[in-house]
Amino acid sequence: MAPGTPRRLRFALVAGEASGDLLGEGLVRQLKQRFPDAEFAGIGGPRMREAGFDVWHDYGELAVMGLAEVLRHLPRLLRLRRGLARRLLAWTPDVFIGIDAPDFNLGLERRLKRAGIRTVHYVSPSVWAWREGRAAKIGRSADRVLCLFPMEPPIYQRHGVDARFVGHPLADDFEAVPDRRAARERLGLPQDAPVLAVLPGSRLGEIQRLWPVFIDAARLVTVQQPGLVVAVPAANHACREAIEQGLSKSQLANIALFDGRAHDVMVAADVVLLASGTAALEAMLAKRPMVVGYRISALTYRLVMLLGLMKVNRYSLPNVLANEPIVPELMQGDCTPENLADAVMGWFRDHEARAALLPRFEHIHAKLRGDASVAAAEAVAGLLPPAP
Repeated sequence: MAPGTPRRLRFALVAGEASGDLLGEGLVRQLKQRFPDAEFAGIGGPRMREAGFDVWHDYGELAVMGLAEVLRHLPRLLRLRRGLARRLLAWTPDVFIGIDAPDFNLGLERRLKRAGIRTVHYVSPSVWAWREGRAAKIGRSADRVLCLFPMEPPIYQRHGVDARFVGHPLADDFEAVPDRRAARERLGLPQDAPVLAVLPGSRLGEIQRLWPVFIDAARLVTVQQPGLVVAVPAANHACREAIEQGLSKSQLANIALFDGRAHDVMVAADVVLLASGTAALEAMLAKRPMVVGYRISALTYRLVMLLGLMKVNRYSLPNVLANEPIVPELMQGDCTPENLADAVMGWFRDHEARAALLPRFEHIHAKLRGDASVAAAEAVAGLLPPAP
């Protein structure tokens, strides 16, 4: 760089999983449109790399879930965060954006903020579900919080924290009326067969806990639903290997396994069986009836219940956003093959219930829709000092 030449803007981002990689991709692309010469680096995945992001570490190094799992990996994660903090302080980004992964990002944001770097936390933790007081703590780490859901900013405002609702990027990706026929054509699925989409999670720990239960549930549904096709998208190569290993031990027939393509698989389905999380939001945006199942490790569950950390009785995003139970949730001990299969068959049998669900999903979709990545980029850019 020639003497006197202004240094290029630098944006550091840390995304801890596939959903964060998706959010990061949209944000990087929009910031690049505003600041074509800017540099982008940190932790991300293939989508962010494709957008021109310099991946110092792959997000898979952070993909640990549950208290027990985090404790087991804690020394490695702390070493990674310390090394990353040193590298970021030397690189001196103009803005740091932590995308979700609060256990990792908030401490990093706090250290960078104390060093004078502007910080953003993109995706609010579920302060609406438990420990609202975390909002004030998050404000001590982040100069600005970008929220995906409209009920979140008022909570932060009660604690004096700058929070902006930017909308959810997934709501922009799904059509208002998804085309099932076209999705089946793209996937090579028969047009006249009943299709059950099964999504056991995007983390290996989730798949290990849920996939055997989901396989057994799908087998029970197959007995009751003649001609059923079970469509399973694998989030990545490691997930596909785990899914195939589970299938080799089962007697489940008529399986269609896909690399990625979860969006198309859900649109192509009649009913979706999935792990609680972002996939439930995607199924809602695809306007498909779903059954949500989830199990965490027994130790994590005991700790959560013992400490009274959970303050809500709704877990999946469709039910939270609707503020009432509109889709079945079967958690922990209730997440059994028999219960899941019964709930899935309820949707296959009750056409009126499926029809009544559609306008609820459409209403929520409309509330979340907007140009989320553009709004997020505007909120990030607003933290930069005015150009001289």
